[in-house]
Amino acid sequence: MSIKEKKPWPTQAAMEQIYKRKLWGGLSSEFYSGDGSHHPEILNPYIEVVTSFLSSFEAALIVCDLGCGDFNVGKHLVKHTQKYIAVDIVEDLIDRNKKLFKVDPLEFLHLDIAKERLPKADCAVVRQVLQHLSNAEVQCVTQKLSNFKYVILTEHIPEGDFVPNEDIISGQGTRLKKQSGLDLLASPFHLQVKDSKTLLSLTDKENKGLIVTKLYRMF
Repeated sequence: MSIKEKKPWPTQAAMEQIYKRKLWGGLSSEFYSGDGSHHPEILNPYIEVVTSFLSSFEAALIVCDLGCGDFNVGKHLVKHTQKYIAVDIVEDLIDRNKKLFKVDPLEFLHLDIAKERLPKADCAVVRQVLQHLSNAEVQCVTQKLSNFKYVILTEHIPEGDFVPNEDIISGQGTRLKKQSGLDLLASPFHLQVKDSKTLLSLTDKENKGLIVTKLYRMF
């Protein structure tokens, strides 16, 4: 079997099916990364706090967007960076993004963030991506985050107390169905950071829980 004939990795195949079957909605759009990437009440406050962080540096940062999706979020952040590298596991989605978003300083890459080497950058943006991955894949990504100076991580978690990091099969769902959510600082990940700060916490009235964005300053 040639390289081109190889089947996609299981997570890649799952994500391709999500877009193909429009499991995250967006029936009128070929690719739609869910209401969390489009609903103004969720999107606008996020863009505001991340823009504020990126604009606080005298020398603009190089940003790597790990799991850029349909790029409805990232397109607002590019102009505040020295370079914006947007990656996703779905190759057709990356090809579509390349055609739609042709601005400097922007680069799109097709790769699996759990299995492949990540681009060099000052800051990683990981927005509601890890919540769809198994603990094994989250661990693979977590081990690479120390290569960045800053990590802006957004996760959908239950309100109140919960047991973090219950395992799931990578795909459409999240740990919310198990009344759990990701906490990279807790077991089994134990992400080592200099400090952390909550940039934003929003109540998701429709799907319940909180959408929390944290800034980690790495060692």
